[in-house]
Amino acid sequence: MTGDDQWQPPKVLFTVDLVILTLRGSSLCVLLVERGVEPYRGAMALPGGFLYDQEEDLKAAAYRELAEEAGLDGEALHLEQLGVYGDPGRDPRGRVISVAYLAIAPRLPDPVAGTDAAGACWTPVDHVLSSQVELAFDHRKILTDGVERARAKLEYSALATAFCGPTFTISELQQVYEAVWGVQLDPRNFYRKVQNVKGFIVPVGVKKTGAGRPARLFRAGPRKVLYPPMTRSTDQEA
Repeated sequence: MTGDDQWQPPKVLFTVDLVILTLRGSSLCVLLVERGVEPYRGAMALPGGFLYDQEEDLKAAAYRELAEEAGLDGEALHLEQLGVYGDPGRDPRGRVISVAYLAIAPRLPDPVAGTDAAGACWTPVDHVLSSQVELAFDHRKILTDGVERARAKLEYSALATAFCGPTFTISELQQVYEAVWGVQLDPRNFYRKVQNVKGFIVPVGVKKTGAGRPARLFRAGPRKVLYPPMTRSTDQEA
């Protein structure tokens, strides 16, 4: 730069990207769209896009893109900012900085593709992170960060109970943790950890299981922040 009077600010474009996670059966799934336009036409990607204009709020843009590309009501979700991604080569269209948002919620509907998305679907996270499904741009990195944030939320919050019914067994709660964390847990250690967190779950009775031993039923308790946390490290099995 030869002088302040000759300096011009670089042209920077802004986008939003969304990591939307839910459980389908026993799998943690992410919402993906098939791109209908270049670049990466035909590739799978996280839903998202450019801000509509300079007046549009970032979260409003996230809501709009989610509705346009997947037919989902973003305002019904709790979107939290995941991070900012701005490596110079992340988008072939120029210098593009993306603000990514994360939501993890139960019982989300099937998506309906629209605008520049040729398709939209729930895809198992492990298929994407194991490279069975390729993603456009740097969306694999964004997804990896989102999944790790979601896994950490289950360690420190009572979010897992939202994926169970009004009443549930500890085994059913364990299945939620296993799906999100991507590990198998020892039932005895899991039971002990759950019982050590006062107010996490509350007993409500027993569930008849045919000829087998009746299973105890629980509901979500008043505690939202777990202490001690449900840490992953000591429960993983080789």
